Amino acid sequence: MALVPAITDLEQLKTHPAVARLLAWNPLAVTGVKFDREEMTIYVDRANLREACALLRDDAECGFNFLSDVTCVDWYPAEPRFEVIYHLLSIPKKERVRLKVRLDSASPAVESLTSLWPGANYFEREVFDLFGIRFNGHPYMRRILMPEDWEGHPLRKDYPVEGYR
Repeated sequence: MALVPAITDLEQLKTHPAVARLLAWNPLAVTGVKFDREEMTIYVDRANLREACALLRDDAECGFNFLSDVTCVDWYPAEPRFEVIYHLLSIPKKERVRLKVRLDSASPAVESLTSLWPGANYFEREVFDLFGIRFNGHPYMRRILMPEDWEGHPLRKDYPVEGYR
C-alpha cells in the first residue's frame, strides 16, 4: 500500500476542529500545519502557546484534556534550531494532536504549561536538562536526570560525544 503524501496546506486543513478553533481565536497563532499518516501537527507561535493549549483543553469541541508528552528536537545547525513538541490527547474523543513550537538558539525559552497540566512539570524539566530549553514560569526548574553540577545539555547536537573534559 502506497503512502499518501503529507498535507501541509493550511487551507486544506482548516476544517479540522483543532485547527479551526485556533484560527478562529487567533489566525496568527498558527504558523503551519501538517497532516501525515493520520496524525495532525500544528505549528504554534511561541508567544501564543499557553493560550492555544488552554483553548484546546477547555473548548468542548476539542477537549484535549491530557498532555501525554513534551519532547524536543535539535536541528543544529539550522535556525530555528529547536522544536519543542507537545503531544495532546482528547480522552473522550480518542483523538491526538501534536503542537510544535520553533525556538531559535539565541533565546531557547517558552512559557511553562504546568499551570494547565501539572504533569508537564517533569516533562519540562527533562527537556531543560537534556536540551537546555527554559520554561518561563516553571515552579521548580532544575535538572532531573543529570547531576546538578553537570556541564552542558547532552542531547544537543553540538555537545561533545565524550562530554566536556
